[in-house]
Amino acid sequence: MVKIVSLFLIGMLVLAMFGRLRIPGAKKLSNAKCPKCGRFRLGKGPCECGHK
Repeated sequence: MVKIVSLFLIGMLVLAMFGRLRIPGAKKLSNAKCPKCGRFRLGKGPCECGHK
């Protein structure tokens, strides 16, 4: 019983460590959204809503 509980806790710790890792490119992805409407902008042109 103690072995099962300890393995469960170790597994939870490993999952918590992976949860703290930052996804590479997440900041770049958030900058690709239009601040006005929230759509993803494709390319370097303005958004379809007319912002920027």
